[in-house]
Amino acid sequence: MHHPARLGIALTGVLTVALATAGCGTQGTESDAGTSAARTSVTSCGRQLSFAGPPERTVTLDQSSTETLLELGLQDRMAGTANIKTKVTARYADAYAKVPVIAPKIATGEQLRAATPDFVVAGSADLLTKDRAGTRDELAALKVPTFVSAVDCPERQRAGTSPFELLFSDYENLGKIFGAERRADRLAAEQRAAVAEAGKTAPHTARDEDRPTVVYLYSVFNGMPYVAGGTGLPSEMSRIVGARNAFDDVKEDWPEVSWEEVAKRDPDYIVIGDLSERGRPGDSAAEKRAAMTAHPVVSRLAAVRDNRILEVPGIELDPSVRSVHALGMLAEGLKGVGHARHTH
Repeated sequence: MHHPARLGIALTGVLTVALATAGCGTQGTESDAGTSAARTSVTSCGRQLSFAGPPERTVTLDQSSTETLLELGLQDRMAGTANIKTKVTARYADAYAKVPVIAPKIATGEQLRAATPDFVVAGSADLLTKDRAGTRDELAALKVPTFVSAVDCPERQRAGTSPFELLFSDYENLGKIFGAERRADRLAAEQRAAVAEAGKTAPHTARDEDRPTVVYLYSVFNGMPYVAGGTGLPSEMSRIVGARNAFDDVKEDWPEVSWEEVAKRDPDYIVIGDLSERGRPGDSAAEKRAAMTAHPVVSRLAAVRDNRILEVPGIELDPSVRSVHALGMLAEGLKGVGHARHTH
């Protein structure tokens, strides 16, 4: 997964996000199945993982993995977290406070080993390299299994499986590993329902070329915009609500482009990822709006002139337990500017 945060943009600030309760389970601390005597096996990005019982010292290498385990009520089985890009949602605050932070940014192999984990969970395989936490082979040699989100290896999944379904399969597989199947199944079911609800707003458009286009502006670094490409979650979000990502043809998650290229795509709508509490120049939605209105070409786009601009929390544009919230905001936002169908 190629994300601007891992291409030299350090996400070191905090972002307070009010996560809507729709599509998310109630946070708790109880385990719904406890320890299991039966050996459990799951496949994760091409690797078969086998467990004699639920892991007791799990380390999560990124915020998505951390919040997934917290949502499943597994904080007592976590020995460390790393690479928290934004402030953990308030609903997880008490649970998160129980877990040591082994690295505020990307964890090194030394930091990971010092936490003596018996299981490692990562949202993307690029966190498990020799110059970071160590490779999956290196950790396997130490008898430490590694779980990588299915969203990061779609080529190893059943053809045609949507990114949201891959995300939900993560919940279900982690539920099996930790003996928390009921909680995981409930979370997946609630979020499937949220995806289906967002899809109800999509207009009945048969031809792809008739779908309105959207540019997702995640960040501005050294004056250059980073937008959602065709391999990231925003392309699937667009499809669900009956739109089309204007940069679908770029086979990266978050490519750097030029403002002139944004103008050339002439999107019908622009979605801004708000990173206001990160604190870097250009992070806030207001600064991104100002950059567009100040640009001699972008400012003339109809989407900018007519304020067909939606704002969502930036972190929710990457696959995580928060993503259905951004999807709901997208569906409601397009409804508000006259694109989506009203369902009530």
